[in-house]
Amino acid sequence: MTTPVTIIGAGLGGLALARVLHVHGVPVTVYEGEASAAARTQGGMLDIHEYNGQLALKAAGLYDEFTGLIHAGGQETRVLDPTGKVLLDDPDDGSSLRPEVPRGELRRILLESLPGGTVQWGHRVTGACTLADGRHEVTFDHGATVTASLLVGADGAWSRIRPLVSGARPEYVGTSYVETYLYEADTRHPDTARVVGGGGMMALTPGQGIQAHREPGAVLHTYVALTRPAGWFAAIDFTDADAARARVAAEFDGWAPELTALITDGETPPVLRSLHTLPAGHRWDRVPGVTLIGDAAHLMPPSGEGANLAMYDGSELGRAIAAHPDDLEAALKQAEEAMFTRSSAEAADSAELHELMFGDRAPQSMVDFFARAGQPG
Repeated sequence: MTTPVTIIGAGLGGLALARVLHVHGVPVTVYEGEASAAARTQGGMLDIHEYNGQLALKAAGLYDEFTGLIHAGGQETRVLDPTGKVLLDDPDDGSSLRPEVPRGELRRILLESLPGGTVQWGHRVTGACTLADGRHEVTFDHGATVTASLLVGADGAWSRIRPLVSGARPEYVGTSYVETYLYEADTRHPDTARVVGGGGMMALTPGQGIQAHREPGAVLHTYVALTRPAGWFAAIDFTDADAARARVAAEFDGWAPELTALITDGETPPVLRSLHTLPAGHRWDRVPGVTLIGDAAHLMPPSGEGANLAMYDGSELGRAIAAHPDDLEAALKQAEEAMFTRSSAEAADSAELHELMFGDRAPQSMVDFFARAGQPG
């Protein structure tokens, strides 16, 4: 089977690309390893920035639908110390600069904007190779293959498409997150709900922190950060939820109980999220008929930009393809060069933010950062 534009990965970047191509009348097929759109939860809140993520949604013709997803109050930002003392409390001013929306709902509107059958579920990629005629063949875990005239890897950190253009592999940054949830927090965990506030909260100290965000329905979604070797986490049995919670909470001995409750009272099994990065300034020489977007192209530690960059990569690539229908190589070169420039700058900012959050001056370094920036988030 041969498809004209083949996208691997139905995350936000791949779907943004598919939608922009659809808007311009370009046929596209997306292959996704998950069995369906409901195969797993899609993460927490995203702040969608006016200079990249919102531009992508406008190019996709979905800006109005996006505004209907905005979580009022979600832009509030707090920085605390381990005792629970509030060092910075910046309220949500209702601006449109970076409103918060649920990731799952954003993915839903992208999926619903595509014709039925555009996304082929249950197609997990096991490998990809270049054929003699310059096209690329993708093999799936059930044995089927597809030949792509244009192949786009939007398949995340451990991309199976990346080896076609680059030998780079993600490296552990030295910090991991442990994800937990509290539900009905205002009534069941009122002290913790109060300290988190209406938006995002980060309680920090050098080498570790507790970050939480209020989601719709009084849900508190937490990422517990610890700068520890990968082997330290490997020694924890995360299949034993109670033991894992206790081991992680022990690293926060002496912290305010309303903060540590985000760990000890977690109502879902704790999930390890190890942070990885591609080399700073990752780029590759132009390879005909294939490219990457999103984390497949420029994985970096979380900084609030990942989803925005992925959607913007997708929309800009889609616009370039539509503008050069008879010269795809020109389209890919144009899109890649612009992506390399912006992702390199964002990777540097991401590394700086990681140091501010968990370096020797935390949490004061983050308070100073927000004071300089004038706009938390």
